[in-house]
Amino acid sequence: MVTMTQLLTFRRYLNLPIQYFLQKMVPTSPLKEVQSIGKWAEGDPTRRAKWWYSTFHTVTAMIGAGVLSLPYAMAYLGWGPGTMVLVLSWCMTLNTMWQMIQLHECVPGTRFDRYIDLGRYAFGPKLGGWVVLPQQLIVQVGCDIVYMVTGGKCLKKFMEIACTSCTQLRQSYWILIFGGTHFFLSQLPNFNSVAAVSLAAAVMSLSYSTIAWAGSLSHGQINGVSYEYKSTSPIDFMFRVFNALGQISFAFAGHAVALEIQATIPSTPERPSKIPMWKGALGAYFINAICYFPVAMIGYWAFGQDVDDNVLMALKKPAWLIASANLMVVVHVIGSYQVYAMPVFDLLENMMIKRLNFPPGIALRLISRSTYVGEVSSIQTNFTYTTIRVTFPFFGDLLGFFGGFGFAPTSYFLPSIIWLVIKKPKRFGLNWFINWVMDFSYTYINTYR
Repeated sequence: MVTMTQLLTFRRYLNLPIQYFLQKMVPTSPLKEVQSIGKWAEGDPTRRAKWWYSTFHTVTAMIGAGVLSLPYAMAYLGWGPGTMVLVLSWCMTLNTMWQMIQLHECVPGTRFDRYIDLGRYAFGPKLGGWVVLPQQLIVQVGCDIVYMVTGGKCLKKFMEIACTSCTQLRQSYWILIFGGTHFFLSQLPNFNSVAAVSLAAAVMSLSYSTIAWAGSLSHGQINGVSYEYKSTSPIDFMFRVFNALGQISFAFAGHAVALEIQATIPSTPERPSKIPMWKGALGAYFINAICYFPVAMIGYWAFGQDVDDNVLMALKKPAWLIASANLMVVVHVIGSYQVYAMPVFDLLENMMIKRLNFPPGIALRLISRSTYVGEVSSIQTNFTYTTIRVTFPFFGDLLGFFGGFGFAPTSYFLPSIIWLVIKKPKRFGLNWFINWVMDFSYTYINTYR
């Protein structure tokens, strides 16, 4: 028979917030501290990066091909909701970036150099890997796939404009040509060694973003421009709206490599790495703002509901400028590919060292990284690429899928959950409330995606 004490206890459990169950399910204070491995395949990382390194690494990781689809997202969201979502996403991801930077050294004497290390500390050695690693790999490998396709597509467009009399190659050949550059660049050992490539990519991202909005402004409004919502069935319109939200999520994807970038910055008790990293992140978000908002607003203003899912494709003149912009996109996605691939290389090499007893060195790097680049490049000729092209025939659809499925958790959702688990902010306080609102907002949106 159920006693009155048992009934009162059950009711008390029902009235507790979700955070109680999260704390019970997730070991926030593990018996044994999960230390960061803190080593790349060939020894300790050279922690000698300056704060501006984090700026252009973050710019390269965040400002990618997704910026060119923002006017297309605006076409389904409209002026008011579209602007609001862009501003909220900028603010929310800046907050979660700050959380990631603070959590990098949240345990005295320990640096969580990888997202998975932080996840294991927060959720436990086993659960942490399953929570974080799949989402992070979706972002990193997904970005490399998208950038491989984007690089080949822009190379093809560049050649069509620059050499109209030349025999045009199929897009799959251009993708393979683009992938060929990474067989060489992938042999660079760590983030510090790709600094020059990342800097060039960051400059290119700012350049082609400027061309996109300045070209749209110069083009002016098309005849009969309309800002009404596109005519389609209610079901299709609903999916298009959520796809637009996914495209915006894709545009804020730098969190998946934030800890790996911060790991390259030196840290002392007097000047911890979070100070220069945050300074660099603020610089990156300023550049992000002057790229994203003009492209989204002016691109939508010029073309309205008829805007292309890649706004550069809607600009025809001057030909030399559009060709230059496409070449800039190629340079940028080369750098972005390397920034997202570097943690994957580290994961593969550590796995080969531990499980296959493979000796660290040039041979390991050559085999593991060349295999990865070859697999990602060959995706475009096999069943996986065919499936992607059939399922997501348009550039914007591909960005929306990866943005909603993998990028949003690592940028919006997971940092807030980890912050709640580790920092345990005062219940019902402003910090607690903001993080739970962000978590529930993400969960609600993706439930309907």
